[in-house]
Amino acid sequence: MLDRLWALVRDYALPPRCPACLAVMATADGFCPDCWRQLGFPHGAGCAACGADLPDGAQPGSRCAPCLAAPPDHDGIHAALYYGPVARGVAIRLKHGRRPAMARVMAGLMAGHAAREPDALLVPVPLHRWRLWRRGFNQSLLIARAIARRTGHRVAPNLIVRRRATPLLRGLGRRARHKALRGAFAVPSECRAELAGRTVLLVDDVHTSGATANGCARALKRAGAARVVLLCWARVRPDGPEDQDWPEAGDMRPGAA
Repeated sequence: MLDRLWALVRDYALPPRCPACLAVMATADGFCPDCWRQLGFPHGAGCAACGADLPDGAQPGSRCAPCLAAPPDHDGIHAALYYGPVARGVAIRLKHGRRPAMARVMAGLMAGHAAREPDALLVPVPLHRWRLWRRGFNQSLLIARAIARRTGHRVAPNLIVRRRATPLLRGLGRRARHKALRGAFAVPSECRAELAGRTVLLVDDVHTSGATANGCARALKRAGAARVVLLCWARVRPDGPEDQDWPEAGDMRPGAA
């Protein structure tokens, strides 16, 4: 009875709000109708590596021409949403607005994708220690833990580390991105036995160019991982216009393009 009374008082003083537009809602679950209509959900029938649309009649598991020419180091992408204003707003509130509750919102739409890999380890994309010190938390770790509470997966936050700070990748070409991330990620020697033969769900908030996912996947596979699949909150449409000014994950500050 006291719990119910407290819930009524709390909801009256602090009513549930849509995580994207902050409109008052009747319940604390999900988005308001206007924001829900703006969400873009990947259909999952595209390229097995990057998700780009394939020609009609393509067989399941097929890859697009760019991925056949330059295969990614990871083994596919599970994205809850396509990157857009609503998805971006939630990511910004978590990362730069210091709203950890946004990790639970993200996990609500990501957990179903994680359930496809029930034996996988949840491994968050690591931050360099200086960025972690400035921000105070790793948003990918918050998301991974929120997913694990829903699915029962084990989170392994120390399986991969970022050995050196890396520049923002925005505006760099494919070769320059690869060079910028060369040697940036590593698996500590004491973690290799735990990783051997396992499937890894690499957890991140936003997937843009794929350079970070590939860098992490290379390090994890060299250390013995059997498969590395990216699990992210939102991804840029792989078949969208090439001149879109998409921010890298580290560049999603309020007001950024």
